[in-house]
Amino acid sequence: DLIADGNSVVLVDHDTQVLAESDWLIEMGPEAGAGGGHVIAEGTVDDLAGSPASQIGPFLGGQGSAAPRNRPAAELFAEGRIHLSTDAIHTVKPLEVDIPKGRLTVVTGVSGSGKTTLILESLVPALAAQTAGKPLPPHVRAVEADGIAQVKLIDATPIGINVRSTVATYANVHDELRKVFARTPDAKRLVISLDVQFLPDVEIPCTGCHGSRYSRDADAVRHENRHGGTCTLPQLMDMDINTALTVCTDLKLVTQRLKVLQDLGLGYLTLGEETPSLSGGEAQRLRLASEMGKAQHDTVFVFDEPTIGLHPLDVRTLLGVFRTLIENGATVIVIEHDLDVIRSADYLIDMGPGGGEEGGRVVACGTPAEVKRNPESRTGKFI
Repeated sequence: DLIADGNSVVLVDHDTQVLAESDWLIEMGPEAGAGGGHVIAEGTVDDLAGSPASQIGPFLGGQGSAAPRNRPAAELFAEGRIHLSTDAIHTVKPLEVDIPKGRLTVVTGVSGSGKTTLILESLVPALAAQTAGKPLPPHVRAVEADGIAQVKLIDATPIGINVRSTVATYANVHDELRKVFARTPDAKRLVISLDVQFLPDVEIPCTGCHGSRYSRDADAVRHENRHGGTCTLPQLMDMDINTALTVCTDLKLVTQRLKVLQDLGLGYLTLGEETPSLSGGEAQRLRLASEMGKAQHDTVFVFDEPTIGLHPLDVRTLLGVFRTLIENGATVIVIEHDLDVIRSADYLIDMGPGGGEEGGRVVACGTPAEVKRNPESRTGKFI
């Protein structure tokens, strides 16, 4: 309608259904952060679908989309189940829902169909109350979750409000790096002793660093790695995670923690990047860093639309993260609209059929193939 009225419309988007309708595409890349900043392809949808330089092209041509996972139905509840029973609340009718443990369950449905009420207002508080030995929410009749000791909501809210919170501090890397640099001969020569006086808090611009967080002396303290390369801590904080991994090869603990961030698809973030400035998707994945590699048999992870703002290649990375959590025993529940995530689910719970008063019940559940065959499921038509 806007174009028909004579306007030009410019969108920044990753959704392939939207991109497929565009008249002209400009693709940036080839990587995120310092590795990006170039136009790698531009043209019509057909131009990009056939361009070897395009990273979105395969998804426009249909080759990049995930195939339905379709785990055998007989295996779905082999690890047990979580059962939730609720009374009516808002526009959601009384429900009886089973969720398989140790699997990827995706909750789908049109906007307003009751996904948030079912998971964030019912299941999450019910599990939290049960594990803490507290009364269930008034509208929850019962929840059965044998073996579940904790539920973790990984949402997109900003991390921290203090600008001193950075990627490095949040990932428990900064303190380790400060210890490493403090042990260097350069640092020992520069040690000073201060008589600290206790005064009321006053905020003034730092005359020593002007906001860089490091004094000029920090530029004189260099750490040398086993390959003979040297750098200062301020230089390291300005590096992205991918680059820092090549510099910190002899720092085992730092490398382990940075590798987790790289595996989460965050390798383009700089170590000194302030966490309040991260996008919702980046904040979600950074929160997961401390969870990776642990045994998670007693844990339910809940994600609320984690693919918002993600490129299809980043969605693949996120699906790999879900699988890693499940391999470690976790139960993963995702509220989602993204078709690649929906197709990759072990189990689907489709709410609806419409929104508001037209929704509020489970219209289909089962494997993606089972939901696809259900004529009442609006989601099934797109799988």
